[in-house]
Amino acid sequence: MEHHEVTVIGGGPGGYVAAIRAAQLGKKTAIIEESHLGGICLNWGCIPTKALLKNAEVLDLIKNAGKYGIETGEITVNWEKMIKRSRDVAKRLSKGIEFLMKKNKIDYIPARAKLIDQNTIETTDSTGKKVIHKADNIILATGARPKSLPGIEPDGNRIITSKEAMIQDTQPSSLIIIGAGAIGVEFAHFYHSFGTDVTLIEALPNILPIEDEDVSKELEKIFKKRKLKIFTETLVEKIESLKSKVKVHLQSGEVLESDKAIIAVGVQGNIENLGLENAGVQIEKGWIKVNEYMQTSSDTIYAIGDVAGPPWLAHVASAEGISAVEHLSGLSPDPMAYDNIPGCTYCHPEVASVGLTEKAAREKGHEIKIGNFPFRALGKAMAVGDTDGFVKVVYDAKYGEMLGCHIIGAEATNLITEATIARTLESTHQEVLHTVHPHPTLSEAIMEATADALGEAVHI
Repeated sequence: MEHHEVTVIGGGPGGYVAAIRAAQLGKKTAIIEESHLGGICLNWGCIPTKALLKNAEVLDLIKNAGKYGIETGEITVNWEKMIKRSRDVAKRLSKGIEFLMKKNKIDYIPARAKLIDQNTIETTDSTGKKVIHKADNIILATGARPKSLPGIEPDGNRIITSKEAMIQDTQPSSLIIIGAGAIGVEFAHFYHSFGTDVTLIEALPNILPIEDEDVSKELEKIFKKRKLKIFTETLVEKIESLKSKVKVHLQSGEVLESDKAIIAVGVQGNIENLGLENAGVQIEKGWIKVNEYMQTSSDTIYAIGDVAGPPWLAHVASAEGISAVEHLSGLSPDPMAYDNIPGCTYCHPEVASVGLTEKAAREKGHEIKIGNFPFRALGKAMAVGDTDGFVKVVYDAKYGEMLGCHIIGAEATNLITEATIARTLESTHQEVLHTVHPHPTLSEAIMEATADALGEAVHI
C-alpha cells in the first residue's frame, strides 16, 4: 500500500498544476492519469486546435500575399501533414508534463482511479493490476467530455465531436456544426478557411451567445460575408447518419445535408465510476459540488476544473488547482472568484472578453459609460492589414471602474490581459487613459476606447 500526502486524480491543466504546487509546498505527491498527461486541453483541446488554427492563419496570409506586394504561385494543402503537425505538438507537450512530474519528484501513476473511501484510492493499470493507495488529501480533476443530446448522438464517423474533428483523414467538402459557442465557432473558421462548405447552427439568438451582443453580431456579419451559412434561434430535432452523408432535421421542418456533422453543444462532467458515493462526495446538477476553496462535501477531497462545473476553461482549472492545494495546506488563499475570468475564442478575427457585458451591467443597475474603438482607425492594424473588429469597454459612470472589456479583432486573446489586470487592480478609466501606450500597437485600441467612453476620443 502506497501513501501520499496529496494524490491528484487527473493530469489535465488543473491536475498537473495542482500536483506541482503541492510538491512545491513540500507535500509527498502523486498524480494518477489513465490516458496522457496534459488532459483534454493539451491532447485534444486548447493546444492541438490552436496548432490547426495557425495552419488556417498561414493559408489565409499566403492567399492574401498579393496585397502586400508578394506574388505566390499555386497553393496546395497537404491535409495529412497538417493534421500530423497538430498531433506532434500535443505529443511534445505531453512529454514536457512528464518531465515536470519527474523534476518535482511527483509519483506518476498511469492507471484508472476509483475512490474506496475519503482517504483510499484503488488504481487499475492497463494490464488489470490493482493497487491500493492512501492519501491525506485527494484532488479530483477528471475533466469533462462532449455532451450529446437525444437524437443527435455522435457515432464517431459521420456525426462527430471536437476530438474526431481535429483528426479527420480527409477534408470534408461540407460540414454542419451544431452549437456556436467557442468550440463550434473555431471549427467553423478552421474548416471554412480550407474550403469546406460550413453551416453553423445555434439555438440561441446569437453565435458566441455568452459574449457581448455587439461582438457576437459583428462576428456573425464577418462570417456571413465570407459565405459561412449561419442559423440562429434554430433547434435540431434529429440527425440521420447515412452511408455517404448526414441529414440534419431542424425543428422547423427543414432538412440540411452535409458530409459530416460536428456536435458542439457543451460538455458533461466525468463523474462516473469514480466511487464518489463511497467517499461521501455530493453531486449537484451533474457536477461535483464544491465550496469557494474547491472542497467537496468530504473534507479531505477537493474537486477542480471542468468536473466541478463552469466556467470550463483551462486557466480556471489551473487557478482552482492552486487554490485547492493552498487551502488544504493551511495557507489561507483567497476564495475562488469568477467575475474576472477572461474568455477567448481563437477564430479570425479573434474574440476575447472579461467582466460584464453591456447588457449584464445594465441589468445589475450600473449607470455606465460605453466606449468603442474600431481597429480600422488604428495605425498598427492598418499597417499589418488586419482591420476587422473593435474594442468595447464598459465603465461604471459613478466610480470609473472598468466593468467589462470586449474585443473582436487581431490579437484579441493577447490584448485582453491588459483589461484583466486593470480590473484586478480596480483601475479607473482615468488610470487606463493616462497610462501611456506604445505607438504603433494594437493595445492602443483599449486606451482609445476608454477615451471614447469619456468623450475624449482623438482618432475617431
